[in-house]
Amino acid sequence: MSKPGALNSKNDGVVNDVHLFAEDIEIEPKVGMKFENENEVFDFYKRYAYHVGFPVRKRTSRKNKEGVVTYIAFTCGRESRINSNTSTTMKPQPIGQTGCKARLTACSDVAGVWKITGVHLEHNHQTSPTKSRVRKLRLGEGDAAAIQAYFSKMQSLSPGFFFSLDLDDEGRLKNIFWADNRCRQAYKEFGDVITFDTTYLTNKYDMTFAPFIGVNHHGHSTLLGCGLLSSEDTETFVWLFKIWLECMKFKSPQGIITDQDRAMQNAIEAVFPNSKHRWCLWHILKKLPEKFGYHCQKASILSSIHELVYESQSTNEFEQDWFSMLDMYELQNNDWLIGLFRKRTRWVPCFLRTSFWAGMSTTQ
Repeated sequence: MSKPGALNSKNDGVVNDVHLFAEDIEIEPKVGMKFENENEVFDFYKRYAYHVGFPVRKRTSRKNKEGVVTYIAFTCGRESRINSNTSTTMKPQPIGQTGCKARLTACSDVAGVWKITGVHLEHNHQTSPTKSRVRKLRLGEGDAAAIQAYFSKMQSLSPGFFFSLDLDDEGRLKNIFWADNRCRQAYKEFGDVITFDTTYLTNKYDMTFAPFIGVNHHGHSTLLGCGLLSSEDTETFVWLFKIWLECMKFKSPQGIITDQDRAMQNAIEAVFPNSKHRWCLWHILKKLPEKFGYHCQKASILSSIHELVYESQSTNEFEQDWFSMLDMYELQNNDWLIGLFRKRTRWVPCFLRTSFWAGMSTTQ
């Protein structure tokens, strides 16, 4: 049984890509930094804002004639200054708006690579780095105790019920994990391959729902435990994976399927070093329309990549046809495709056939 309380696991020895994924240290945005897509730009700026201690909002975006976003601007959440004449008792003006000019702008090139084009880091108000750690939790006083009391009651009713709470230095709730006895028993039978995806939903506390999913003998999804997370950095995932592994009697899965999140990858390498890690094919292929929305032969490119992925019978066949495809559409310098090819052993089916995946290639 896990003891409820503060369980803090540091990811010693794990090296992050500080250019794009600086979860544990503050990296200042700089003009010229490159990203795969607009979401990575936003995530990067949010992480920076989280360390400095200010809220962020997406201010503007512009699309090209194909309807693809090519420009975005993010600002400090205290940017707007409302005219006092518009304030009424029924519609009071927002508190704390200072007209702050801090902002970041970025745009994409013809290859779909995003680059920071403008940065203004100075704020005209005080930031709160000491409070940034708990700002997004939004939990009231006593919430952690209430959750602990509820889970303790569940545990008394079902001895196989497992839970753990991760608290910050002020005793406020950061992360939660729980699994009932059914989840733990299911893992004994169907735990060879799991999927882990944090893109489902958040709740009113802005905590990310993080389920561990397996597949049973009927081919149906089965829950193997779940958590609520206050952030999605390496340290948080390491904590969650270690607690889940403890819950499952330290039996690691043979394979894990996730999206391309670097923080997840770092945590998997630290906690499950002997498990095979596969990227969700659905997450990758759904990006194709966005990546090639500008291209005059978009439909043909999408069709060619799908055929390569699903029809290649050998690794040599895939590699030869891949380079032929790049030549045909003049995509030899596409950074996104170059990155995917380098990591082809993580997502292309013909490179993964020698391992057992329980019929799964996606987290969906």
